[in-house]
Amino acid sequence: MVMPAREKFSRGSEAYCCCLLLLFAYDSPPSRRSREEAQYNSEFTQFPQHFQVPTVRILGIESSCDETGVALFDTESRQLSHRLFSQVEMHAAYGGVVPELASRDHIKRILPLLDEVFAESNCSLKNVEAIAVTQGPGLGGALLVGTSVAAALGAALAIPVIGIHHLEGHLLSPLLADPAPAFPFIALLVSGGHTQLMAVERVGDYRLLGETLDDAAGEAFDKTAALLGLGYPGGPALATLAATGKPDAYRLPRPMLHSGDLDFSFSGLKTAVLTLTNKLRLAGDSSFESARADVAAAFEAAIVDVLTAKCLAALAQAGMERLVVAGGVGANKRLREQLTAAAQNRGCKVFYPPINLCTDNGAMIAFAGAMRLTNGVAVSAFSGGAFSVKPRWPLAEISFR
Repeated sequence: MVMPAREKFSRGSEAYCCCLLLLFAYDSPPSRRSREEAQYNSEFTQFPQHFQVPTVRILGIESSCDETGVALFDTESRQLSHRLFSQVEMHAAYGGVVPELASRDHIKRILPLLDEVFAESNCSLKNVEAIAVTQGPGLGGALLVGTSVAAALGAALAIPVIGIHHLEGHLLSPLLADPAPAFPFIALLVSGGHTQLMAVERVGDYRLLGETLDDAAGEAFDKTAALLGLGYPGGPALATLAATGKPDAYRLPRPMLHSGDLDFSFSGLKTAVLTLTNKLRLAGDSSFESARADVAAAFEAAIVDVLTAKCLAALAQAGMERLVVAGGVGANKRLREQLTAAAQNRGCKVFYPPINLCTDNGAMIAFAGAMRLTNGVAVSAFSGGAFSVKPRWPLAEISFR
């Protein structure tokens, strides 16, 4: 049988899924696997709520937004192979993520990334024992690409496929660092779409302490960067500019700094920057250009001050001594330095994922799936090649609290 070229069958999710099933079922049919493995997979599909394995080699797939991530993680050797393709350059022309373009690009990138991961790890599909895939939250079309590929591979290889909450992937990603934090800990999830503080007792046991009431911190970074005439994504560009400015040149508000709770709000800070930049522009282009670095530094300082204060308050409220920071904004240098110093003054310690794992990636999804399987925590399992996505999926729904 002659299979069509990848470019020819990557037009739609349904056709793509069917061709993957044919391709990989031909390469490694379920009939080749042992009876013990068949029983193992049957039991997982029949009883997906609680399933525990001592070790697992798991494939992770991430496609929730504008990064295509694939990774292979072995819980016994702790070896990790991962590949990531960012769509930033493509979306930069539009000043933000275009969902339809994101979905189409995931289809284009995911198979080559799979090939690269297996080549680097010196493994093949036959060595994979489970698949973890981002099931939500995220862009519906983008999520469908990853879940359709995962379900196709799982059905073809007769191995379990589990859906992972995107934020749980970020939440557990600092455990991939060395040293890794021990449970329990406070987690700050801070990215373009989320700003939340969570109390984490163990895998699957998460309690929301506070969250943003409007803009996420990363969203505020991007919007402020746009006001300053910086490119997309704005966060890294603003941080680079801020490094050359004076944070005390302008006094910007610290929203909800003394609110008495652990919630956040950044829309007012963004409005304050808008008012300031409008005044500077009215004063002339030269005034605005010369002040841009100072405005960026003042904005960054305001965000970091609020995040630091809320994290310290969360640690005190929960009576914990460990803090983990995850999400794209967690790569910000000023935030890392200020949080680490403030926590040390309180006798606490801060843990971060490796810089290359701060943004969306397949490694965190593979790891989150592995942690659920090896700890016997409830999983969302696909069966029979069927799959679903959850573009809106509260993190509280995956906690067994």
